[in-house]
Amino acid sequence: MQYYYSMYDITVDERKLMMKEAFRGSGIGVIFMAFFGTLWAGIGVMGLQGWGFPYVELAAILVGIIMVIGGISLIHASQKMPNQVSENGARRLKRIGFLFNMVFIAEGLLIGIAIAICNLINQTDLIPGVIAIIVGIHFLPLASLFQIKIYYATGALLCLLALITLLIVPDTVMFGEHQILAPLSLLGFGCALILWTTGLTLWLRIKNSSRTLANED
Repeated sequence: MQYYYSMYDITVDERKLMMKEAFRGSGIGVIFMAFFGTLWAGIGVMGLQGWGFPYVELAAILVGIIMVIGGISLIHASQKMPNQVSENGARRLKRIGFLFNMVFIAEGLLIGIAIAICNLINQTDLIPGVIAIIVGIHFLPLASLFQIKIYYATGALLCLLALITLLIVPDTVMFGEHQILAPLSLLGFGCALILWTTGLTLWLRIKNSSRTLANED
């Protein structure tokens, strides 16, 4: 028996199929956030110039591993859900996949061009900040594409952090008797925190959504 929801005009079975894709997509998203968040944390570690070694590095790696496990658990859960999809649903998923690839390719090209320009004008210290801005901007079309509103906040925060780092933060600060490259540390750890928080939010929201759907069955 199929139960219709007038608000969405779709059946419970169709909602379960949507939930399957939500689990799979969110799982991939969480893994991406974990991986790139850990990479940005590595940039932050470079800025520390040895301060806190090896505890800061180990903490960043541990957070990344935990989030990867969470992402894998979502993907694994999606594999246990119904696998049938309508023709319209298949076309929609194909279109989303194509647009996602286009956004990803555009991001990579812009990063490559930005690095080349910074090297050409001998301003390599700008590269991390410019990359953070490009990464932040790329979240905006993804927010619309996947209907994930938190991506708007993620993109805006990454861009804001990059601009603050480029325009305001001094090149170095003293932490006790240890000199720290402030822009690298702030940008690296800041971007990592933003991405990790986004991934954790995706993880928790999709878990809560699955409980709600289960209670409605």
